[in-house]
Amino acid sequence: MAIPNVKRYTLTSPDGKTASIQAVLPKGADVDAYLKEASSRFDWKGWEEMKAKQFKVRVGQQKQVKKK
Repeated sequence: MAIPNVKRYTLTSPDGKTASIQAVLPKGADVDAYLKEASSRFDWKGWEEMKAKQFKVRVGQQKQVKKK
């Protein structure tokens, strides 16, 4: 079940890399100030490590070789 009023925002690191966050902001909130503060609090080192650890594993059937 989704949370209503959630919006996706994109943060940019000082190195130029981008990450996305989801947040619910109250009415009248300054979005630019929030994104600037969130970017400074964001754990860029942890995010880089998490991205490096992601790898894809092939799941599914593989072709069977018939032996006589």
